Amino acid sequence: MLLKGKTALITGAGRGIGQAIAIAFAEQGCDVAITARTATELQETSSRILAFGRRTVAVPCDLTLPDTVAEMASTAQKALGPIDILVNNAGYACFKPFMELSLEEWQQTLDVNLTGVFLVTRALLPDMIARKSGRIINISSVSGLRPIMNQTVYCASKHGLNGLTTTLAMEVKPYGIRVHAICPGGVITRLSDENMPERDKTDWMLPEDIAHTALYLASMPERSTADIIYIRRFGSVPLGG
Repeated sequence: MLLKGKTALITGAGRGIGQAIAIAFAEQGCDVAITARTATELQETSSRILAFGRRTVAVPCDLTLPDTVAEMASTAQKALGPIDILVNNAGYACFKPFMELSLEEWQQTLDVNLTGVFLVTRALLPDMIARKSGRIINISSVSGLRPIMNQTVYCASKHGLNGLTTTLAMEVKPYGIRVHAICPGGVITRLSDENMPERDKTDWMLPEDIAHTALYLASMPERSTADIIYIRRFGSVPLGG
């Protein structure tokens, strides 16, 4: 098993990509702490993790609230022990022209996609630094690599996340901690269905495809690393093409 003896914490794990990653990690021997805003969604993920004989703890949490995030991280560590792998997956999207965005929509997107990552990472990083070991995987987007019409605030949040990823990777390198970002393009999730209902998603990727990439990063040999991985649907045009 690729992750035997490891423990992970995954945000936004109630459905979609986060749930797929949690299940893939558990299948490979990892104990998994999961969090999301909706407790009922976490129950299904927990049952599927338990089916692999792995330990799990589900902690409902609003990642925009600093005190709640700190409490969630503490609960996860008390239940499962030190966290070896953090997957910042929780996300929010609002696709509309810039002039139609409200301040609340702008702030909510940044609060979840960027500040939420900061809060969760800040809560777990001190222990990783003390142990001189750890891996952080941020689920970003192709929207963090290029401009996309009517995705101003989403692009801004994901460009920011990629900048956070690469800069943090330099800062924590002396402690043996790896930091990565996955930038998918075209995945069938509730987020994409709600924001792009008119798009034909026949050839789009599934959450399990992104989970496969996360598993690759989580199990990389210590002598190597990867900064940002762009994974796209096969029928799309390559970045810059």
